[in-house]
Amino acid sequence: MNIAATESRETRTQAANALLVMRNVTKEYHGVPAIRDVTFTLREGECHALLGENGAGKSTLTKMLSGVTTPTRGEIFLNGQKVTINSPMDARRLGIVMVFQETSMVPSMTVAQNLFLGDEKAFNRMRPLNIAAQVFLNSLNFDVDPLAMVSTLGAAKRQMVEIARAVRQNARIIIFDEPTASLTPEEKGHFFALISRLRERGISITFISHALEEALDIADRITVLRDGQHVVTDDVANFDRDRIIRSMVGRELSGELYGHADRQLRQRGEERLSVSNLSMGRIVRNSSFTVYAGQITGMFGLIGSGRTETAKIVSGLLKRNFFYGGQVLLDGRPVRYRVPRSAVRDGIVYVTEDRKVEGFFETMSIGDNFLVSKLAATRGAPLINLAEARTLYEFWKQRLSIRAISDAAKVIELSGGNQQKVVIAKALLQRPRLIIFDEPTRGVDVGAIAEIHQFINQLADDGMAVVLISSYLPEILNLSDRILVTHAGRVVEEFDPIEATEESIMYAAIH
Repeated sequence: MNIAATESRETRTQAANALLVMRNVTKEYHGVPAIRDVTFTLREGECHALLGENGAGKSTLTKMLSGVTTPTRGEIFLNGQKVTINSPMDARRLGIVMVFQETSMVPSMTVAQNLFLGDEKAFNRMRPLNIAAQVFLNSLNFDVDPLAMVSTLGAAKRQMVEIARAVRQNARIIIFDEPTASLTPEEKGHFFALISRLRERGISITFISHALEEALDIADRITVLRDGQHVVTDDVANFDRDRIIRSMVGRELSGELYGHADRQLRQRGEERLSVSNLSMGRIVRNSSFTVYAGQITGMFGLIGSGRTETAKIVSGLLKRNFFYGGQVLLDGRPVRYRVPRSAVRDGIVYVTEDRKVEGFFETMSIGDNFLVSKLAATRGAPLINLAEARTLYEFWKQRLSIRAISDAAKVIELSGGNQQKVVIAKALLQRPRLIIFDEPTRGVDVGAIAEIHQFINQLADDGMAVVLISSYLPEILNLSDRILVTHAGRVVEEFDPIEATEESIMYAAIH
């Protein structure tokens, strides 16, 4: 593929009347280019989707625009004037704000304080500040308590506050990095309406997302990056899902993603887990279900339905009610775990939905993360065998196709898909008999999604009991052998994935 020819005359024409132009920008880390000679344009009042696999260079490009990092080479123009962006403060002065996938708020402060952080007066009166925050949040249709400490908010609420803070700063250009990954369908509707209102005010939006349908629905133009280079920029009307995927990965992937209507369901094996009347406060209430070996049991529910809390109780991360908390049987034996270590030793592993907070040690290498996981599962005083640690790293790196710039790369430096593979490998190092995946493909590109799906299927084929928690119905329908729906803290219905429809499952989840 001739990348230079692809940019060509069309890109130069677009750049002539663009609000923002990033021309031939390159960013290198230790001499290795993360992006190379990329030209990107943004028009006034448009929503421009920036797509690509993890590691394609999307975040690197937008971090240069927002001042988090600086280009090794290349130029940036705003309204035809060349600008230099050396820090987020420089970007903000130019009217550029980025809403990161990893929230950047102060956990020990309230929602209202975070909204006005950086704009405080010398002496603040909290009551007017809280009122102003409430009025502003209401104007965005965001149901968030301005008095709540950020540390107490769930992922969806934190993301809503991040979005509100960016809007409040009166930016001319707002960059959203995976803004809908933690939002419910209703909250996504409010967010898309907000995008429309911002565009009507002339604000330009750059939108990074792995949800291709969202890009097709709300974007005016789409740019696709692959391996750090520009592949194509075109009007959204000229794209469909297949063209986007071909541009992102360089091959057809339709048969590997959400398309196996004729697949055969696995027969249930022995009963691995039986849960009866499980209860924890008002979050989980009298929930009952079973999980079988050799099957993928899908669990679908809206945020707040108790699905994640149920999984955490089973795996020892949360404690059920001491009295009338229900019963959990593992292979017919009653169990009650007070810490995850006990569950791990019995063969139950939970793969977290929040990999950056709970999934790995971000400043450690991949191999060191694997070694820590191995040692945590070792009884008695562990002995560290460096040769064994190296073998461990090579085995899981190859088995899960984990890609990194170098063997010494820190996990935080990996793409989202490779970070998720590290989390999965750490879980499998515990040698589980029951593994619970909570949103395993959130924030993961289509290529890595196909790899993770293939691996999850293989685990079930090998006889492991698998629970899959997901907010994405096509994923639930096409991976699950049984589907459980949660609502108001308990499992309310079970579906056959061959006969079920998205509408019937969503109806059960809401009603």
